[in-house]
Amino acid sequence: MTAKTAEALADVVAATVEVHDVHKWYGTHRVLDGVDLTVRPGEVTVILGPSGSGKSTLLRVINHLEKPEIGYVSINGEPIGVKRHGDRLKELSERAILTQRGRIGFVFQNFNLFPHLTVLDNVATAPVATGRLGRNEAQALAHELLGRVGLADKTGAYPRQLSGGQQQRVAIARALALRPGVILFDEPTSALDPELVGEVLAVIRDLASSGTTLVIVTHEIGFAREIADRVVFIDNGKIIEQGPPSEVLDNPQHERTRDFLGKVL
Repeated sequence: MTAKTAEALADVVAATVEVHDVHKWYGTHRVLDGVDLTVRPGEVTVILGPSGSGKSTLLRVINHLEKPEIGYVSINGEPIGVKRHGDRLKELSERAILTQRGRIGFVFQNFNLFPHLTVLDNVATAPVATGRLGRNEAQALAHELLGRVGLADKTGAYPRQLSGGQQQRVAIARALALRPGVILFDEPTSALDPELVGEVLAVIRDLASSGTTLVIVTHEIGFAREIADRVVFIDNGKIIEQGPPSEVLDNPQHERTRDFLGKVL
């Protein structure tokens, strides 16, 4: 392993994520309604809520895949997708936004792997494309990361040759390849057969124990109880309740939270 590859594998400084009074509409439908949220460095925050409550939209706003109508997100104090212009926020160029996104890992529920690339190249492409590593260093890094997620023997395979659980583990390795300060997971097990869920959760569990800042949207209540430092319950675009799992899951204070948990537990 070269020194540059070793540096790329070094511990990443966990990020602080701050969501500042975010509002988001789709047409006349308000999807996010004044969301304020702070995720501390190294914290694992699990977001729960019914379908259509705004959970996935919140993740997409954090990395500026969706632009809020009001409010903004900052990571380590840096606004994402915008810059201050007097008392206003001005949209950054797409190139600048892409650079910022390179510091925010995103794992989608449907994997989003490149079907024409091997597993190795799916992981190695982003560090090369962003100029962070040369091709040889990026491939060495990809080998290391694929070993970390238990896929050292699949480097030459194509996504279609993998199970759903294996594809999702490749997607996690790809997110790690850019050494993000925070990784966002959008229902990472929802597209998987039940018997494949455990292998993906095991990788996320390993990340959580390493001190990486994680924000996870999931319906896996048992996993949330085990892994989360904090659980956030969202309904109708608003944060209804948040706190440690022992409080939100075992002793919820809000009627809407109690109703939701009563249906899913």
